[in-house]
Amino acid sequence: MGAQSEEAKLPQGWHNYYTEKRITHQWLQVHLMRDLPVQHVVEIGPHLGVVSALLATAGYRVTTVDIEARAAGIGVERHITADIRHIDSAALPGDADVILCCETLEHIPWAETGAVLNKLAATRIPWLVLSVPYEGTQIGFNFYWNRYTARRRSFFRKFRSRKDFPATDPHDWHTHKWEVGFKGYSVEALEAHLRQHGWQPERREFTDGCRSIFLVCRNRTT
Repeated sequence: MGAQSEEAKLPQGWHNYYTEKRITHQWLQVHLMRDLPVQHVVEIGPHLGVVSALLATAGYRVTTVDIEARAAGIGVERHITADIRHIDSAALPGDADVILCCETLEHIPWAETGAVLNKLAATRIPWLVLSVPYEGTQIGFNFYWNRYTARRRSFFRKFRSRKDFPATDPHDWHTHKWEVGFKGYSVEALEAHLRQHGWQPERREFTDGCRSIFLVCRNRTT
């Protein structure tokens, strides 16, 4: 058989990526907008576009930014093809009021993330909703039962703070370069890093499926 077209690959790729736990993760990204005075979202790293579509159907205006060129997703007003390590702050829409940057910064070496955060703060966009993987000590358990079915899900993470994060190719965009919970990458270190580079954490949330930390941050330059 010949190679599958990109259109044929998409449905299976969507199902492989968006598991039940990841859908909860996508929902939280939008839910955290609920109490913020925002209307125009700059979404960094839209991937397959689920969050873009959720934001649009919730009534937000959406601009996406990604290192890869792609057609605008459902409900997206504009797509900007750019590497956020080198993007000009002026390239982002001046009327945006929140930047959504979830599961992206961990793909950049820690030493380079400060410059990225400075660039985002220089836009003077008031809010940043950020998430990165969280591997600190934690335990989770979920059990469901009815007369027809039963299922459970559990996880346990411990002692990551004693371990160095595994070395990866710094030039491979797809690999993680660091994760919160490993040695040197505590929650406190991340929040201090944000404050040092223009952002004040105002709210902290965790997901128990994808095990990520979310931080809602106010721009300190405005």
